[in-house]
Amino acid sequence: MEALLETKTLAAAKINHGLTAEKKIHFLRQMLRIRRFEQTALKQYQTSGQIGGFLHLYSGQESVAVGTLSLCGENDHVIAGYRMHGHALTAGMSMNECMAELFGRATGCSKGKGGSMHFFAPDKNFWGGHGIVGGQTPLGLGLAFGLKYKGLKGCCLCFLGDGAVNQGAYHESLNLAALWDLPVIYIIENNQYSMGTSLERSSAFSKCLAARAEAYDIVWDHVSGEDLYEVRAKTWTAIQRAHTESRPTVLEIATYRYFGHSVSDANAKKYRRPEEIEKYRTLHDPIQLWQKRLLEEEVLTEAQATELDAAAAAEAEEAVRFAKESPIPNPADIFSDVYSEVDRQTAAGQTGKFFFND
Repeated sequence: MEALLETKTLAAAKINHGLTAEKKIHFLRQMLRIRRFEQTALKQYQTSGQIGGFLHLYSGQESVAVGTLSLCGENDHVIAGYRMHGHALTAGMSMNECMAELFGRATGCSKGKGGSMHFFAPDKNFWGGHGIVGGQTPLGLGLAFGLKYKGLKGCCLCFLGDGAVNQGAYHESLNLAALWDLPVIYIIENNQYSMGTSLERSSAFSKCLAARAEAYDIVWDHVSGEDLYEVRAKTWTAIQRAHTESRPTVLEIATYRYFGHSVSDANAKKYRRPEEIEKYRTLHDPIQLWQKRLLEEEVLTEAQATELDAAAAAEAEEAVRFAKESPIPNPADIFSDVYSEVDRQTAAGQTGKFFFND
């Protein structure tokens, strides 16, 4: 009974109260697009032989990306780690450019040079996926510093996994965020496993990772990733704190991933029981739970849900066709778009004025 009351309260929260039926269905569409994109990418990874490198799947965590990014405004920025297909698609990147990137094609968002871990779209305030665990945390801090330096009302949503909270760079970032009052929101997507190691085996005080923020006098909160209303309500509070007080926040969102660390994780079926995965798939799947809620609220019909899912699947298949028919990168371009080319010969490279050029 308490959980039901809380859900109703969160649905009635100011940021959720005014949601239209169309907007709620849009959130379902976004989550289905992420799920279908990854299902199709996985199939191609295993059968086509045309996707190289790693493939870190986000399936099971869709409500986090969709719920948090749904609140972003003009001056809000997003940066993430390597498990970020969901954030990229939610930020507005197309399936075509993302799938082509997986296939290593010139039409990919990073011209085929980045692969699964490195989707970027600066024009959409999406500053990409970063392969070094925790490496995005000081970069997200820098984005927030830039916003404050320019006097812009905005913030940076910086996503990281539960394993990244043990990295030194994360704690150095928290220290500066609090010391300089920077509008950054660190969002820990706690899916319970750091590569193949459970949270209990890898982190001290594993009951609440966000609580470490207290050591830096930073406000924190714990969020259920199963409830899109809760994700939005608590993220919105953090965004308001960043916008109005220029203060950081740490949010820990409880979630779960259905696949191994990457699809090449040889131990994926050894460090957790199949029963555990099945339990989350059947009882805690964020897409199914959100769809059920919309049906109960009578803003969605079963037929509409089926149609949305079919459309997402068709879009993903079209993205595969686009990728396969796209050209491979020109070998001569291997030395373009690299740090040395951008930095070495330019005035920006001499002065460091990349972000603060005005």
